[in-house]
Amino acid sequence: MQPPVENYANPNTCLFHVLFKGAALAFYILSALFFNSFVIIFVVTVLLAALDFWVVKNVSGRILVGLRWWNEINDLGESVWKFESLDQESLARMNKKDSWLFWWTLYLAAAAWLILGVFSLIRFQADYLLVVGVCLSLNVANIIGFTKCKKDAKKQFQQFASQTIASRFQSTVQSAFTLV
Repeated sequence: MQPPVENYANPNTCLFHVLFKGAALAFYILSALFFNSFVIIFVVTVLLAALDFWVVKNVSGRILVGLRWWNEINDLGESVWKFESLDQESLARMNKKDSWLFWWTLYLAAAAWLILGVFSLIRFQADYLLVVGVCLSLNVANIIGFTKCKKDAKKQFQQFASQTIASRFQSTVQSAFTLV
């Protein structure tokens, strides 16, 4: 008997996570068939990519992988990355299919934009390279943000585990000495 197949825990979130990526890519690829105006192609493609950026950063990242990131400028004018994540126990319970879809589509979309950028470069279309550059930048920003956030979550868990072990060891040693 085969183990039960795990379904997506958040199918609507998964749909929108993929929808805006696919819409931006599809519009960019197919737009030349329907529009002669570069301005329309630029505006609609970048708008769809921006919607994808926002959905990934603020919705699907939280729901599908339990991570959230943002960047602030501190009082000294320096850029500071901020990260939030669920606790390790909640992260461990995250749906594996949701997580798989999140990470793979994030990387595949970036790869697709990169390939489209190479085609624009080969065809000497600097204007279309600009569209691809904006879309790729938005996608890569999410990749960097979520990758840093995932690493930060692991680091926080390791620090918590180390502190917990150290405090338990310390309390055990103290109780042993108080018995003596």
